[in-house]
Amino acid sequence: MSQRSGQEDPERYLFVDRAVVYNPAAQADWTAKRLVWIPSERHGFEAASVREERGDEVVVELAENGKKAVVNKDDIQKMNPPKFSKVEDMAELTCLNEASVLHNLKDRYYSGLIYTYSGLFCVVINPYKNLPIYSDNIIEMYRGKKRHEMPPHIYAISESAYRCMLQDREDQSILCTGESGAGKTENTKKVIQYLAHVASSHKGRKDHNIPPESPKPVKLQAQNAVGELERQLLQANPILESFGNAKTVKNDNSSRFGKFIRINFDVTGYIVGANIETYLLEKSRAIRQAKDERTFHVFYQLLAGAGEHLKSDLLLEGFNNYRFLSNGNIPIPGQQDKDNFQETMEAMHIMSFAHEEILAMLKVVSSVLQFGNIIFKKERNTDQASMPDNTAAQKLCHLLGMNVMEFTRAILSPRIKVGRDYVQKAQTKEQADFAVEALAKATYERLFRWLVHRINKALDRTKRQGASFIGILDIAGFEIFQLNSFEQLCINYTNEKLQQLFNHTMFILEQEEYQREGIEWSFIDFGLDLQPCIDLIERPANPPGVLALLDEECWFPKATDKTFVEKLIQEQGTHTKFQKPRQLKDKADFCIIHYAGKVDYKADEWLMKNMDPLNDNVATLLHQSTDKFVAELWKDEIQTIQRASFYDNVTSLDEPAVDRIVGLDQVAGMNETAFGATYKTKKGMFRTVGQLYKESLTKLMATLRNTNPNFVRCIIPNHEKRAGKLEPHLVLDQLRCNGVLEGIRICRQGFPNRIVFQEFRQRYEILTPNAIPKGFMDGKQACERMIQALELDPNLFRIGQSKIFFRTGVLAHLEEERDLKITDIIIYFQSVCRGYLARKAFAKKQQQLSALKVLQRNCAAYLKLRHWQWWRLFTKVKPLLQVTRQEEEMQAKDEELVKVKERQLKVENELVEMERKHQQLLEEKNILAEQLHAETELFAEAEEMRVRLLSRKQELEEILHDLESRVEEEEERNQGLTNEKKKMQSHIQDLEEQLDEEEAARQKLQLDKVTAESKIKKMEEDILLLEDQNSKFLKEKKLLEDRIAEMSSQLTEEEEKAKNLGKVKNKQEMMMVDLEERLKKEEKTRQELEKAKRKLDAETTDLQDQIAELQAQIEELKIQLTKKEEELQAALARSDEETVQKNNALKQVRELQAHLAELQEDLESEKMCRTKAEKLKRDLSEELEALKTELEDTLDTTAAQQELRSKREQEVAELKKAIDEETKNHEAQIQDMRQRHATALEELSEQLEQAKRFKANLEKNKQSLETDNKEMACEVKTLQQAKTESEYKRKKLEAQLQEFTARATEVERAKGELTERSHKLQTELDNVSALLEESEKKGVKLAKEVDKLNSKLQDLEELRQEETRQKLNLSGQIRQLEVDKNTLLEQQEEDEEARRNLEKQLQTVHAQLFETKKKLEEDVGAMEGLEDVKRKLLKDVELTSQRLEEKTMAMDKMEKTKNRLQQELDDLMVDLDHQRQIVSNLEKKQKKFDQLLAEEKTISARFAEERDRAEAEAREKETKALSMARALEEALEAKEELERFNKQLRAEMEDLMSSKDDVGKNVHELEKSKRTLEQQVEEMRTQLEELEDELQATEDAKLRLEVNMQAMKAQFDRDLQARDEQGEEKKRALVKQVREMEAELEDERKQRTLSVAAKKKLEMDLNELEGQIEAANKGREEAIKQLRKLQAQMKDYQRELEEARASRDEIFTQSKENEKKLKGLEAEILQLQEDHAASERARRHAEQERDELADEISNSASGKSSLLEEKRRLEARISQLEEELEEEQGNMELLNDRFRKTNMQVDSLNAELAGERSTAQKSENARQQMERQNKDLKAKLAELEGTIKSKFKASITALEAKILQLEEQLEQEAKERAAANKIVRRTEKKLKEVMMQVEDERRHADQYKEQMEKANSRMKQLKRQLEEAEEEATRANASRRKLQRELDDATEASEGLTREVNSLKNRLRRGGPVSSFSSSRSGRRNLNLDGASVDMSDDDADSRSGDFNETQTSNAE
Repeated sequence: MSQRSGQEDPERYLFVDRAVVYNPAAQADWTAKRLVWIPSERHGFEAASVREERGDEVVVELAENGKKAVVNKDDIQKMNPPKFSKVEDMAELTCLNEASVLHNLKDRYYSGLIYTYSGLFCVVINPYKNLPIYSDNIIEMYRGKKRHEMPPHIYAISESAYRCMLQDREDQSILCTGESGAGKTENTKKVIQYLAHVASSHKGRKDHNIPPESPKPVKLQAQNAVGELERQLLQANPILESFGNAKTVKNDNSSRFGKFIRINFDVTGYIVGANIETYLLEKSRAIRQAKDERTFHVFYQLLAGAGEHLKSDLLLEGFNNYRFLSNGNIPIPGQQDKDNFQETMEAMHIMSFAHEEILAMLKVVSSVLQFGNIIFKKERNTDQASMPDNTAAQKLCHLLGMNVMEFTRAILSPRIKVGRDYVQKAQTKEQADFAVEALAKATYERLFRWLVHRINKALDRTKRQGASFIGILDIAGFEIFQLNSFEQLCINYTNEKLQQLFNHTMFILEQEEYQREGIEWSFIDFGLDLQPCIDLIERPANPPGVLALLDEECWFPKATDKTFVEKLIQEQGTHTKFQKPRQLKDKADFCIIHYAGKVDYKADEWLMKNMDPLNDNVATLLHQSTDKFVAELWKDEIQTIQRASFYDNVTSLDEPAVDRIVGLDQVAGMNETAFGATYKTKKGMFRTVGQLYKESLTKLMATLRNTNPNFVRCIIPNHEKRAGKLEPHLVLDQLRCNGVLEGIRICRQGFPNRIVFQEFRQRYEILTPNAIPKGFMDGKQACERMIQALELDPNLFRIGQSKIFFRTGVLAHLEEERDLKITDIIIYFQSVCRGYLARKAFAKKQQQLSALKVLQRNCAAYLKLRHWQWWRLFTKVKPLLQVTRQEEEMQAKDEELVKVKERQLKVENELVEMERKHQQLLEEKNILAEQLHAETELFAEAEEMRVRLLSRKQELEEILHDLESRVEEEEERNQGLTNEKKKMQSHIQDLEEQLDEEEAARQKLQLDKVTAESKIKKMEEDILLLEDQNSKFLKEKKLLEDRIAEMSSQLTEEEEKAKNLGKVKNKQEMMMVDLEERLKKEEKTRQELEKAKRKLDAETTDLQDQIAELQAQIEELKIQLTKKEEELQAALARSDEETVQKNNALKQVRELQAHLAELQEDLESEKMCRTKAEKLKRDLSEELEALKTELEDTLDTTAAQQELRSKREQEVAELKKAIDEETKNHEAQIQDMRQRHATALEELSEQLEQAKRFKANLEKNKQSLETDNKEMACEVKTLQQAKTESEYKRKKLEAQLQEFTARATEVERAKGELTERSHKLQTELDNVSALLEESEKKGVKLAKEVDKLNSKLQDLEELRQEETRQKLNLSGQIRQLEVDKNTLLEQQEEDEEARRNLEKQLQTVHAQLFETKKKLEEDVGAMEGLEDVKRKLLKDVELTSQRLEEKTMAMDKMEKTKNRLQQELDDLMVDLDHQRQIVSNLEKKQKKFDQLLAEEKTISARFAEERDRAEAEAREKETKALSMARALEEALEAKEELERFNKQLRAEMEDLMSSKDDVGKNVHELEKSKRTLEQQVEEMRTQLEELEDELQATEDAKLRLEVNMQAMKAQFDRDLQARDEQGEEKKRALVKQVREMEAELEDERKQRTLSVAAKKKLEMDLNELEGQIEAANKGREEAIKQLRKLQAQMKDYQRELEEARASRDEIFTQSKENEKKLKGLEAEILQLQEDHAASERARRHAEQERDELADEISNSASGKSSLLEEKRRLEARISQLEEELEEEQGNMELLNDRFRKTNMQVDSLNAELAGERSTAQKSENARQQMERQNKDLKAKLAELEGTIKSKFKASITALEAKILQLEEQLEQEAKERAAANKIVRRTEKKLKEVMMQVEDERRHADQYKEQMEKANSRMKQLKRQLEEAEEEATRANASRRKLQRELDDATEASEGLTREVNSLKNRLRRGGPVSSFSSSRSGRRNLNLDGASVDMSDDDADSRSGDFNETQTSNAE
């Protein structure tokens, strides 16, 4: 081992260094610290030592960093002792837990050991690098060795499987599972490499004398060194990898399929052949890939490695030109696609692929890429897909050998079988893309299956017989994603089964081990633990599992993924392994608890994945391809190749999957499967993906159960693909998913730790020193005594024959006890040593005392001798002798060494701690840096905010200062204005009184206006109601006219078909006559045969009795069946009664349904009888021919009778089984019938319109069925006459049927051409409609009301398009009649008459339109008259008039286009008059259909009423919104006027301010009035805002109403569409029923033809009447639309009137405001006049004073001097007063001027007021004229409605009378049919009885003989093989037992000898005497007190001997 570890060789990656494992220091550390595992988020689990226990919690100290933590006791897991470190088999661990398993795998992986055993498992961890452990030398190392003799390796697994196969003659299997990228494929390759090396057969048969256990080693260094077969087996991998592997995110070479490689060996152990079976191909990767992933390698290899010539042949392009290569060219690192392409080509040549095969395969690969380049586009006006560019399709068809036109037709409009007819269905873009992708996937899958088949063919060696095989399964492991789909369910289901297989095999091995050792244990089959989960998935019934419920949902057409989940929760909601989603927000639909954990599943597209649809039109084209290889790929024989894929599509080994649409595989034949067993399925079964996958899995599990399995589990260490890195959580998840932890759980249940007695005694005898006496004792007895001494619980151990078994954890406990014991012994040893050293030191001190005395003597002697020269010389020489100091120096050095080591350890520990702290600090630093960065960003943002706030603060402070200054100014103004306020208040009171008077007048006018508006609204609503009624009547009229036209055209077609069928009938009758003549001849031959038969009757009487009993049983079963049918009928009747009670309104419909249900039951019974009769007929014809040959040969009947009896008994058993199956099928059919009946009862009320459409198709089918009826009637008559039919007649009938089918295909082709023509016409119509829509879009620029007119016009256009489509369908049917030219010529005259009628109708429509135009022009004139009122509106009115003229021009163009379309549609109305003449003779039938029509009318009326209500509500909301809008406009106008008035006042204020200071008082007053006016303006603004809010609310309500209306309309359309679809489905079912019913009503053929003819006439009559009603409805709708147009125009006029009124109101308000201004000015004039009067008074007073003074002057002459002075003074005063007077006079003149100006303004305002009043009067007159016109229009409308109602009433009464007559005739016909049905049933019952008797007499005689002979020969062969196998088994068992006994004896003897040798060696080393083995083993070592060195050497010797013993025992194991 030391040599191995020292060398750098492959063994370093295989073997463990045991010196590191058995480290005593680690053992001591483990015992001292009580180490355990605790959970860790980073490492998974961390080591820690237990420090303290606190109840349920434990304080632990982490071993890594010494931190303490508190952990729950339940979270702690025990740690294994160090002796179990890096153990090769983890089952040997004494503490089996997740932490120990993970730690062991981690230690081994970091040491380079990637393989580890875990019981039966071999766990492999991907190293992500190349290891040198797969060379030929390693193969030779493992060759011939047992598993336990060598370290774990895939070669050891392969070798054990190979040896078991050779020795036990038992098949082996190696199961490799794991995630993608774990190394499954690589390990599979290594297994194949090992087996090819070990078992190669290229040397031939010369080495036959070599025993099978050891074939000669063969080296694989050269190609010639390996045989051709082995070489081909190794070369199969590159081919499969290139076609089946791809690059994923996890793995560069990921296998996208599972495979089971079966290598066959002969008896001598050589390879004789191989077979590969594939599973789960992920073919969806061929069409799309995830990001950074590639598709299959072969695509890139072909594009990179193909030469120029090959590229041109295969039409290859660049990587980026293919849509299916989603990510372009992604290279794989380290690989070249070009080189890989050459390798795959070489591998194909080695596999002997022909050049043509390789080229054909590459063509198919290129075609798969070309599929993705086909681009579809959606057509402009329809959902239909189109292929604008077909270059990719041409390339594809060139590569696959198809016709391009047929391929495009099959993709874009495939033919689908509806009943017995084929219908072409147009595909949408999504459907076409889906079909192309499905074809690409299916093509690649078939190529892959063919390739596997071809490889198997190359590896098959049929010349050499294979005795046994080794199977290698490479399959994906358990997958758990966040949301799992159907694929993950299938993979997890597979792994559940494989895990169950492992648990079962483990249980068997455990059971064998315990039985061999004789241990009592209650055996538990752990495989049953997984059974509930498996039952939940696969259980077929009671309750059904997931797959069964999924298959059941696939049967129902209306089923969805949601219904599947609901049913699953309902059925399995209480299952223990099933969980519902806990919350509504959960994305998962349900949860399943697997062994690996809970898995959430999302059921999106599960039904689609399970059904796997495929376009069978293209499949048939590929099957008929000119390329032989493609045709072979798509033919039925290839389908027998084994296939089991679940990703997109699965079919089993036995079923073809070519011609199907929804997974319906027609199983043609039964072939032997790849596993050797036959698996039969019913023909025509609905084969889903789940069923097929389940079958393939059951076959695989059956194969694996018959083998001895070996398990390999592959694990990914990390997702980065890095070597040496292991993520614990990832590995734990994989261990859980792979079942390794499940295996450990099973191990825990038993006794996983097993130790041989000798090893147990040797290791743990130290714990029981005195339990075993001296001398020899048997190992078992010794162990029993030791366990008694240890006092272990009996449940913890079991003692076997050669081993002792322990439960988990017991050995760990014993190891702890052993370590404690050893520590006690070592402590005692140390105490003895210390005592010895102390005694030695005491003796040394005593010696020192004696030495002191000697020293004293020596010192005295030294003093004496120091001056002696020789003594000096002696003292100088002695120190030079270093001998004495050597020991001291060595001790000092040793001490220094120990100190240095301790320091180094401390430093290293500190370094580790510092590094860890450094990392922590770095992490904390990064976190802090991130926080700091975030804080700085926040700080910067805060700083910016602060700056903004500061600037804002400054701005606000400035504003505040301004406001404060303003406030001060305002306060000063206030003080000045308070005085003026009093004066203004009186003035304001006068103004308020005037305002109140004006407000009262305005309110009166407003009331008048409201009353007028309410009258107008009422009139408008009445007009709208009348318009709606008129439109309804017009629509009904149009619908009736269209239906009449349809039925007339269909009637002519049916008549022509009836003529053709009459001719065919005559031919058939002639043929029947010939056949009857031939039948007579065959009757003669039959009579001769009956003579021979009578001879055999006597011999077969016993058999006939038995058959009679069987017939009685069959009749009883039939009676039971009839009873069940009667019960079903009773249940149906009850359901009918219940539905009648629930829905009284639908009584008539349910009566029709009850009648249909009865007919359906009769039809089903008749159909069953007919099928049985046909089967009997075929069997009789076959048996007649067989009896002709048999009766001549079999004359001696003695032995034959016995064989016949046994075969008849077998047949009876088979018949019983068949009867049981028939009863089951019948019950299933009854359930289906119940479900259908329930759905039919719910949906019949919605089928009426579809019933009318399908009438014509029903009649066609009836006529075709009548012809079939005639043929079947002839056949029944011949059967009644002859009882048997000959083979010749059947062949003739088949030929005729082929002719009929050929004719039908020709007719279908003609139909296809006609449909193409109709499509062209439809495209032309769509273009026309597009032009019309463009013309309508031009009118969008008009006002909102004009937009409403456009929307109504679009509605009309849509109705017209529907009518044109219906008429185009009619034209397609009419053009089929163009074959007859003569009939077309005769009908031309009638066409011309129809054209004239239509032209007249069109002229009337034109006249109506012209009248509306005239009215429009008159209205425009009225609008212009109104617009003259106000100049501002002139321009707008002119624009609107121009737009209206443009609209009329567009209408003229539309009329022209309409005329052109009418001319085209005239061709479609050719046969109308002719059909009406036919219909006039047929007005006496069809009752129930007209009842349905009446009910439909009521329903439509109800819907119309609901629509009218909704429209009325919408109109009310619109009127409210309009009124609110008007109010808002008025408020806005008032606001604008107030603003204008405010501006004028400001201007006047400025003028007044510019005047002199004396007038300053007026300025203050004006400012005060300004403020009051501003307050009023603000109040008005608030009112305006409130009005705007209200208007917004009303507009929101209006929008909501519109949205609700649209939603209602959409819902109504959807409901109608759903009803149409349901009606179509129901009608299809009814068509089938009617066909089957009419096929068996042969006796009443003549009556039926008459009734059918009469019924056709009545139907035509009915359709004509319906067409008339529809035409009337259309006329009514047109009239209603015209009325709506007029109403819209009226609304426009009313709006303009309202605008004129608004303008009038504005003028009134302006006049009021002017009057207010006048009053204000008059008040100002009065003030000025008062001021003037005051100044006059002052002037007069001054003049009086002057006069008085003059008098005084004249009187007083005495005081002249004083008077003169006084005079001067007074003169000065007078001059001053005169100046003031002049100033006052100037002011007066200015005031007079202003007064004149104000008077002039008042006069002008009065003139304007008079003008406005005159304009208002004119507008009022115009309004009165409009009201008169409105009344006239209403009168005309009432007259129109009266005339229309009278017409419709008359037509409806006539129709109801006709309906009653038709219903009576229908009832009579139904009664006659019922009677005829009863007669036919009786006759057919009699016929059945006769046929059963004949059949029972002649059945399967020859088959019974052959089966008996084959069975006897097979039994003999099996007996011989059984005897040989038993002999070989007994011999092998005997030899194996002998070898086992010898081996056990030898091992025991060798172990005893090794122990004796070891003990002797120990004795010799210690130097003691060699005594007996027992004494040396039990005796204890004596201590020598000579020196410590001796003791240490003894201790070393003991440890080495112990190590040597342990290595010997491990090697012996």
